[in-house]
Amino acid sequence: MKAIYKRELKSYFTSFLGYLFIAFFLLFIGVFQYLYNLRLGYANFARAVNGTATFFLLLVPMVTMRILAEEKRQRTDQLIFTSPVSVERIVIGKYLAIVTVFAIAVAIVCVYPIILHNYGATNYKVAYTTIAAFFLLGCTYMAIGMFISALTESQVFAAVVTFIVILFTLMIDLLVQMLPTGNELALAILIILAVIIGVITYVMMKSKVVTGIFLVLSVGGLIVAFLVNRQSFDGSLARIFGWLSVQSRFSLFMYGIVDISSYIYFLSMIFLFVFLTVQAIKKRRWEA
Repeated sequence: MKAIYKRELKSYFTSFLGYLFIAFFLLFIGVFQYLYNLRLGYANFARAVNGTATFFLLLVPMVTMRILAEEKRQRTDQLIFTSPVSVERIVIGKYLAIVTVFAIAVAIVCVYPIILHNYGATNYKVAYTTIAAFFLLGCTYMAIGMFISALTESQVFAAVVTFIVILFTLMIDLLVQMLPTGNELALAILIILAVIIGVITYVMMKSKVVTGIFLVLSVGGLIVAFLVNRQSFDGSLARIFGWLSVQSRFSLFMYGIVDISSYIYFLSMIFLFVFLTVQAIKKRRWEA
């Protein structure tokens, strides 16, 4: 894993991709710091960090689109299949490399609240808890981007899909307000989502048995729950999508609310998508 990590990290700085990522990241957060903290006079540095989160739309696809898609396109992924190193170690090594590039940029940002303190009172607790949440938010998006990259050999496709997924997470709070509250329509939408997840499961695992069991349990469970207590489905879509919202969890820190459950949520999402990436590569190994 150490060799994979070093090779990947070196590739980001020999191709200037790492430098571009750090430069753009510091540019975006510098602009927001100037607008919010210096020009408008807000002492809360978390506002600048929160504004920068939007630019994960551009920054994350930049560093994740090639991480596995390029190897699949060039057929160098066969080295992964025949490597004595486990797939888990290879994926973790690659993931830690992109996280390190991001961590370098975040480490530089950690100096900003100290500089800002020269111009007025700065709440260090809010600033640094927000930076920590921001780091985990970025790591979550990078894990998602790496998983998408593992599913295709096209860097462009991986970048576009990653962009769409991140855009969805940024807009999910707005979408929640537009979701229907009726229980029957909620049941229909949840069944459709269960079928979509079932299709994704089949594409990843190529197992009709596993997919069938999942669909029977999920769809059947939804129908039984609806028949037993249909009132529980009132507003269920808003609750589910609200729980999935990473942006609303991150925004809490901007108001000085240190939410430990949000940290746990981000770490869980990172683990989930790194795990899914490993499974996606293992599936290709079985098919090879």
